Formats: sequence, structure tokens, C-alpha cells
Amino acid sequence: MMFLSNQLFKIYFKINKLHLCKPLIRAIDSSTLRSDYSPAQKVTYKYYVGRKAMFDSDFKPAEEFLSYAFLHCHRASQRNKRMVLLYLLPVKMLLGHMPTHQLLRKYDLMQFADVTKSVSEGNLLLLNAALAQHETFFIRCGIFLILEKLKIITYRNLFKKVYLLLRTHQLPLDAFVVAMKMMQLDDVDLDEVQCILANLIYMGHIKGYISHQHQKLVVSKQNPFPPLSSVS
Repeated sequence: MMFLSNQLFKIYFKINKLHLCKPLIRAIDSSTLRSDYSPAQKVTYKYYVGRKAMFDSDFKPAEEFLSYAFLHCHRASQRNKRMVLLYLLPVKMLLGHMPTHQLLRKYDLMQFADVTKSVSEGNLLLLNAALAQHETFFIRCGIFLILEKLKIITYRNLFKKVYLLLRTHQLPLDAFVVAMKMMQLDDVDLDEVQCILANLIYMGHIKGYISHQHQKLVVSKQNPFPPLSSVS
């Protein structure tokens, strides 16, 4: 049953009909024969279910399924491990876990190197350049739009640097405008900065509120920038 489901997964992903995967997932999850499936079938199943969760923006389940597929993949199957990493890496980054250079080199995935560096540093300029440079590769893998979501994480890390520099829980909004302009976003204005901050607050990436009267971001005195893994 799982072998047939995995073959159907492959077809549905190829024709971009991911909604057809739901009945298959329900059937497998409710099956009493799950312990009888081979390790290879389980790895393939977790790989496809993880990919679907990623496209549904369910990043924590996606991390769980794809991590299982990667860890239980045969150690000699370098190609299959690399295939899993193509989707596991973006999910991990969205949850705040950045891959090492050693891992990227080992699996020939250096296209992610500058993306990882830019997100960690809050460097929007480098992120835009990295996405543009490897756009064809990322689109072919079907992960370009997922990687675009890293921009909000990069904003968060950039704004955290502003907070660490100013060392106050009342941050003038102009400081964020200056930080954005340093990333060569010359057309950015106060309204756009407030919009980005409001999104970060709504998503739980910043604990605080915007004081429009005083034109300041007021952040919590305790853990104003929670770990990404705790809020994603």
C-alpha cells in the first residue's frame, strides 16, 4: 500500500496536484500495517509528506518528516540525501537553524552558502544578490518562493542588530529606516518600516508594539527577539 502511495505521490508532485496527496496520507496514517512497511518505503513516504508540509507552510512538521527521511536514508545514498536536503535546508533556515559550510560542501549545495550567511547577518543586500545569482537553480528545485520567505527572517535579524547597537527598549523608527537604507533600499520610508515591524510583531518574531505618537518601537525588556524555533 505504501509503495503504491509513494508512486502516486511522485506523479502528483510532477503534475503539481498536491491536494490529491491528502487522501493518501490519511489512508497511510490510519493503516494498521505501518510496522510492516520497509525502511526504504518509510523514507520515501516521509520525504513526500515533508515536502507537502513545507509547501503548506507547516514548517515544524516538515522539519520532522524531512529530518526522518535524511537520517534514515542509506548512508551510501549520497544522491538521495542531497535530494532531501534541498527541501530540509530551507525549512531549517526558516526555523532558525543554519547549515554549516561543511554540510553544504559535502552534498554539493554551495548555492545555499550566501543565502545562509545573509540571513544570519541580517544582510538583505547579500540575500537579494544570492537569490538572483542562483534563481534558476532554486526555481528548478521548486524552492525559490520558500526561500523568499527568508526575507522576513533577515529583517528580524537586521532589526535585532539595531536593538543591540542602541541598547534601549524604546527604539526610534528612524533608526530602522537608516538600517534599511544601508542595505541600499533607498526608496524605503517610515510607512514601509512600520509595516515590516507590524508583521514581525504579529508573527511573534518581535515582542513589543509601535508607539505611533512617539515614533518608536517599544520592545519587551525580556527576550524581545524570541528564538525563531519557538515562534515559527
